[in-house]
Formats: sequence, C-alpha cells, structure tokens
Amino acid sequence: MDDLLNDIRACSLCADRFALTETGHSPRPVLQVSSHAKILVAGQAPGMKVHLSGRPFTDPSGDRLRDWMGIHEAQFYDASQIAILPMGFCFPGYRKGSDLPPPAICARTWRAQVLEAMPNVQLTLLIGGYAQKWHLPGTQGVNATVERWRDFLPNAIPLPHPSWRNTAWLKRNPWFEAELLPVLRARIQEVLDD
Repeated sequence: MDDLLNDIRACSLCADRFALTETGHSPRPVLQVSSHAKILVAGQAPGMKVHLSGRPFTDPSGDRLRDWMGIHEAQFYDASQIAILPMGFCFPGYRKGSDLPPPAICARTWRAQVLEAMPNVQLTLLIGGYAQKWHLPGTQGVNATVERWRDFLPNAIPLPHPSWRNTAWLKRNPWFEAELLPVLRARIQEVLDD
C-alpha cells in the first residue's frame, strides 16, 4: 500500500488540465486509505478547501457527512477504520465559478488498484453520481439510486452529496433523514464494532 500511495501522491497526469482552469492550480491528491479500513467513503473529488488543507472533507460537506454517519471527527479520520477515496483524487478546478467534474483518468488509472489493496471493506458509502455510476453500473441518476438505497444493503449505501447545495433536496425528501440515516448509522456502528 505504501508504494501505491507514494505513486498516487506523485501523480501529475492532470497537471496541464488543472493549469488551464480558473484556479490554475497543481495536482494535490487527497485521499485516506489503509489496507485495514472497514468502511469506504467513495466521494466525487476534493473542493478548494480540501485542496488547500490536504485532508479529505475539511469543509461544511464533511461536517454534514460526519453528522449523517453519526461519528465524530477522530473516528472519521482513523484510516485504519475509514478509507476516503474520491473518484478524482485532486481538486478539478472551477469553470465559471462551479467545480469541474473529476477527471475520469484518475479512476481509470488508480481506483481498481487501491480497492484491491483494501480487502477488509465491508461497507461502501457512495456519495453522488460519479461514485454511484462507477460502483453500481447501470444505476439511473442520483435521485433514483438513493431512493433505492435498500437494494444495495448491507455492503453499499448510496447518498446524495452532503453539500449545502443539496439542502433543498433534503427538505423535499424527508424520508432520507427519517428512514435512511438511522440505518446508515446503525450499519456503520455494526461494521466499526466488528
């Protein structure tokens, strides 16, 4: 795992692409993995705050995600328990003020190798459409996939992105908090206690 992580942290496949974005930044892969991890958080890509901190989910989305999961920060950042593996390891930059999608080359290059190096994962949280499409081929959009969350238990739970941009969706879908979150929290505790 150490050699693989060193290769990922040295990756510059997207350097030219990122240099052309509004932020003109360099690659900075941000992930948290361990061969011992029991839970995998499969997200989209780091935002600017995470790019600057170098630590996954150090933003309001991370606060909301930890609340959804029912765990505290120390548990979340314990790589021996929880792996955080976005579809794109680097902040993809902005176009007209909005985050660009994660470059597909990242998942094609690294994802299978990293997943293979984590044989103890018992639960995967699939955050957003990019992760859901990769891990659950054939699924149709975030709304439809999250609505079918029970179909993927006990090994996976699809979630919307915990961004503030999805607050309206959460209000329109009260079942998410009432039905899905209690199961999510219970499943997480079951895996962590195993």
